Amino acid sequence: MTNDQPLSTSTPVKTSSRMDDALTPRARVSMAITFLGLFIFTVGAKPDYFGWDRSPVVGFVQIIVFLIGLAFICLGGYIGLHALWWGHERTITSDIGSRLVATGYIFSAFAGLADIFGMGSHTFPAVPYFGPWQATGVLIGQGIIALGFMLMIPFWQK
Repeated sequence: MTNDQPLSTSTPVKTSSRMDDALTPRARVSMAITFLGLFIFTVGAKPDYFGWDRSPVVGFVQIIVFLIGLAFICLGGYIGLHALWWGHERTITSDIGSRLVATGYIFSAFAGLADIFGMGSHTFPAVPYFGPWQATGVLIGQGIIALGFMLMIPFWQK
C-alpha cells in the first residue's frame, strides 16, 4: 500500500445526531420534574405520611403546596409527551390535549382556592377549608388533565 491511497474505502460515517439523542435528556428532565411534583403534591395532600401534619383540616398552605405539586406534574408530563413528538409534526389532537392539560390545571386551581377567591362555602373572615365540593372540583380538573395527557400521546406506526 502506498502513501497516496486512502486507508479505507468503506461507506462514509453518518455524523448527524440520531433522533433519540435529543429525546433522552428531555425525557430525563420530564421524569425528574414529574417526580419532584409528585413529592410536593404528596406533601401538600397528605403531610401525615411524612409526620408533618399540624392540623386536622386541610388549610390554605396545604392547598397551595399540593397545587404547586400538581403544576410540576403537569409541566413534567407536558415536557415528556411533547418530547415524544420530536421530529414529527404535532397533530390537532395533540394540540387540543396540551390545552386540556392547562385548562384542567386552571380548573383545579380555582376549585382548590374557591374559599380564597370568595366563591367557596367559607368566605374571607372564616378560615379557608378544603371541603367536599372543592375536592370534587379538583378531581374533575385532574380528570381533564389526564384526558389531555392521553390526547398528547403520539400514535403512529414506525
